[in-house]
Amino acid sequence: MTSYLIRRIIQAILTLYIAVTVAFLLGRATGKPAALILTEGATPQQIHDLNEALGFNDPLAGQYVNYLVGLFRGDFGLSYRNPGRGAIEIILDRLPATMTLALTSFLIGLLLAVVAAVLIHITGSRTLRALFVWSGSLRQSLPDFFFGVVIVLIFSVALGWLPSLGYSGTASLVLPVATIATAQFVLYVRLLDSALSEQSTEDYVRTAYARGKGHAMVVATEMLPNAFLPVLTVAGLNLASLLGGTIIVEQVFAWPGVGGALIGAVSQRDFAVVQAGLLVVAFIFVVVNVLVDVLSAVIDPRVKLS
Repeated sequence: MTSYLIRRIIQAILTLYIAVTVAFLLGRATGKPAALILTEGATPQQIHDLNEALGFNDPLAGQYVNYLVGLFRGDFGLSYRNPGRGAIEIILDRLPATMTLALTSFLIGLLLAVVAAVLIHITGSRTLRALFVWSGSLRQSLPDFFFGVVIVLIFSVALGWLPSLGYSGTASLVLPVATIATAQFVLYVRLLDSALSEQSTEDYVRTAYARGKGHAMVVATEMLPNAFLPVLTVAGLNLASLLGGTIIVEQVFAWPGVGGALIGAVSQRDFAVVQAGLLVVAFIFVVVNVLVDVLSAVIDPRVKLS
């Protein structure tokens, strides 16, 4: 387990280094930013002076070294559009809202999927399976932005039950969480249903019945833990993506999260904030995936051998 963990940490560090390099190159891909930051009436000298102050007149290799040194010191640079504010400060200010939305949606979607899949296999009901599959297909056919707009029109505009925009408490979580959690639910319930069906033919299941265990207990305590491993991998990738910023949903509901901050920074050419945001997203993605891999190896020792 120790060598497996070390190998995964080394891979994670290499992944972060690549992400850092890509973030740097993206920040330079559109050229020097001063002309975009300053107003149209700015003189060439003003543009030159601002590029000089931001370090964009240095050779690219020198910029890259300074960028890496700054990151090692915890210096992500200052926002071009918010004087005096650190780029990482702006991203970290938005991170709690994104984490609240992402974790709540993820847990609700996964929990509902587990309950639905277990109910399908305990009852053996084809009607129940068809209901979940049909409703899931219907939900998957609707893009998140469209589904979000539809439920806003119903529950905010027509009925006036829930707030439609912003983050103002628990009630404001309901609609964006419903948008994300329903999409998550559909994916997990399909995976769990398929995995439980495969497990139902295994020898250990017949052994459990032979020991006198009831059907519900076999499904919940024998089949479900073994069926959960493939779902865990997908769930880890989804959770990492959600924590990195649910950009579309945040835009629909004016949610003050990382996704909205990144969209705003890109539109304002605030490359320092874009770079900091990309690095935070990459860091979250890598950490969550390492944790999922380690958890998978703990659950199933064959994983680390592969």
